[in-house]
Amino acid sequence: MPGAGTDKTKRWSAQPAPIVVLVEPQLGENIGAAARAMANFGLSRLRLVSPRQPWPNDKARMMASGADRVLEAAMLFESLTAAIADCSFVFAATARAHDQAKAVVGAAEAAALAAPHVAAGENVAIVFGRERNGLENDEVALADRILTLPVNPAFASLNLAQAVAVVGYEWFKAASGGKLPFVMPEKSAPAPKQQLLAFFASIERELEKVEFFRPPDKRETMQINLRNIFTRMAPSRQDIQTLHGVIMAIAEGRKGPARGGVLDGKQADMLRALLAEHGGGRVPSERGPVRGLSRLLRRNPTEAERVLWQALVNDRRFAGRGFKRQTPIGRHICDFVSFPLRTVIDIVPADESEIAAEGRAGRGAWLAEHDYRVVSLPVAEVETDLAGVLDRLDRALGEKA
Repeated sequence: MPGAGTDKTKRWSAQPAPIVVLVEPQLGENIGAAARAMANFGLSRLRLVSPRQPWPNDKARMMASGADRVLEAAMLFESLTAAIADCSFVFAATARAHDQAKAVVGAAEAAALAAPHVAAGENVAIVFGRERNGLENDEVALADRILTLPVNPAFASLNLAQAVAVVGYEWFKAASGGKLPFVMPEKSAPAPKQQLLAFFASIERELEKVEFFRPPDKRETMQINLRNIFTRMAPSRQDIQTLHGVIMAIAEGRKGPARGGVLDGKQADMLRALLAEHGGGRVPSERGPVRGLSRLLRRNPTEAERVLWQALVNDRRFAGRGFKRQTPIGRHICDFVSFPLRTVIDIVPADESEIAAEGRAGRGAWLAEHDYRVVSLPVAEVETDLAGVLDRLDRALGEKA
């Protein structure tokens, strides 16, 4: 599709239409521009009365911007009478009152008047005058109707191609029934009330957490107003899914390893150190970590975790190997794990305390007993020699396979 709307793979509109007659056009450029406007609106029959410049005209072809078919079929005449001799109905397009007892119509009415004549196989002509002074009185007298447009009376003269475009538009609109060439695609069905109500419940629950509905006596009115905002939108299923995702992202923080979680990198390091000192987030009454801890860690990665995860995602060597971040395995939460490969990647922080080191060793022993291989990566290497770390990891996974 080479142009902004020009598609040569589509069928050219070849319906019967009025003839456009240009009387003594001065410039080839104006003829070409008029031909382009004609092609836009399904007008293909052009007649030229004594053009001032030689014909054919290269500048006309240039300005036609691909409407060569109109120019190639153009017919030359020495006089207006000869140009309209085979026409049964003629409109004279003019911006000036010629003081003639002749009915005056607009472009839409002209299209309606021309339609039955064209449908009957008759020739209908729309005559446009010279760029400088339009049509002469005797030329207007040859027409059945005067065609004019509602324009600023202090600046009524249109460029020749503009006038052809306006008249052609009204003709094509009437001939095609005003049907637009394309409409908004319906990529998702309208959201059912069940989905809407679930979305309302979700957003109101999150707003409740931040005490949005204040004062309490205005709560019901605020809820109704909020729901009406979305109801007026007539949202689709996809709209509601997207909006729900937006609300959850704002309320719960980013799930990915990008910066933007609740904690920054240093705070995330401190959280992991604290967990390592206190049994990996377990409480005396439970064998596994506190519920939701893995999700908290996933949403607040350390700088090393973020860098390594981004590398794993972007490196083709690790695509499809099933790695996950901060995922529980039994009673432990591991930095990275691939269940298909039964491999754990353990990022070892610098300056680890003795208690944390003992906990890490115990976790490694438990994983080994359950047939998991642990690949330990010092945090300093991840942050300073990522390429080397990835090569080492690739070799280790190859040995595992």
